[in-house]
Amino acid sequence: MSGFAIIVPCRLESTRFPRKLLHPIRGKALLQWVAERLAAVAPEFPLHFAIDDPLLAAPLKAGGFSTIMTSATHASGTDRIAEANRGIGARFVVNVQADEPLVGRSHILALAKAIQADAPMATLATRFTNAADFRNPNQVKVVLAEASRRALYFSRSCIPFARDRAGNVDDAWIGTNPCYRHLGMYAYQADLLEKFASLRPGTLEQIEKLEQLRVLENGYPIACELTEDPTIGVDVPDDAHRFEQWLDHQRQ
Repeated sequence: MSGFAIIVPCRLESTRFPRKLLHPIRGKALLQWVAERLAAVAPEFPLHFAIDDPLLAAPLKAGGFSTIMTSATHASGTDRIAEANRGIGARFVVNVQADEPLVGRSHILALAKAIQADAPMATLATRFTNAADFRNPNQVKVVLAEASRRALYFSRSCIPFARDRAGNVDDAWIGTNPCYRHLGMYAYQADLLEKFASLRPGTLEQIEKLEQLRVLENGYPIACELTEDPTIGVDVPDDAHRFEQWLDHQRQ
């Protein structure tokens, strides 16, 4: 698509799952699964991988994917994307995380549509379906303004917090209340992307370890599109096992 690029930020080291992007799944590195998925579901979008270590280039170059070496000192994936886009020059950038092997075409198109409106940044969310996931700090929550669908806050904590239940919610409560899981995919207008790189990491961002909070802390709105197509983000080794189970199910 004219003016667009998908840029995937790739960091070799990971605290919760060391070197997870190189983790082998059914004979291929996780990063290669993501690359092949993106090429299949969104072939009309130029695709680039912003890497911080030459080791990440091997599974990508084998498939003919574009890699851009970026600084290893970036505080977030968005900072890494901003550096990469200085060379690419895209007007709109879609950011897919390198640990999202089930990203779908609907996700990419929803982000592309949202970022051409009036908010300089867009992201995705989906409804939680069970209380266990809602309580999991590795699954990020987002609360939205009801009318505008703009993000009010992102957190690893359970938001909204059910005070009358002392936080003890069940699946039924989750299913009837605005409990949204944030999907780690974004789109940016290039101007905001460049501004982001010049902003200091915010206090809330550093507490929650959520880079999107830097945008809210500096007064910029984030549009949030809802999707009924969740993904399997690979944050910990158990998630890699879930993805393997999904692959096995597809082959049956």
